[in-house]
Amino acid sequence: MAYSKEVVERFESVLNNPEKHAVGRFDPNDPMVATGMEGAPACGDVMKLQLKLDLDERIIDVKFKTYGCGSAIASSTTFVEMLKGKTIEEAKLIKDKDIADILDLPPIKLHCSVLAEGSIRRAIEDWEQKSAHRKHNQNV
Repeated sequence: MAYSKEVVERFESVLNNPEKHAVGRFDPNDPMVATGMEGAPACGDVMKLQLKLDLDERIIDVKFKTYGCGSAIASSTTFVEMLKGKTIEEAKLIKDKDIADILDLPPIKLHCSVLAEGSIRRAIEDWEQKSAHRKHNQNV
């Protein structure tokens, strides 16, 4: 199975300059950071995504760590680009098919884009829980 040109270019670029592609992490204790992690035990791919948001729920920065194949890493760099500057509501509209289409993923690698959407969804759930807790504490 051959990777698409887009996958190869993204994967090689991450290897050559991880910081440029938002590889890393934020302080997990920062109340303005939401974290989502998704894994696929069958293939061993794991994605950890962190969103840094402002009070208007706009994603101002993104970090990720991905363990997996070239398609998994390329999917991560794709969601980084798709998420920056979006609101939480806009981020909810990003689907695995969007990522798969950008990367021209073959059917055998579609699980990578599904993992990416899952990590986005989990980070959004984390943010919504933190927001609800903040609002509850303000009303007490």
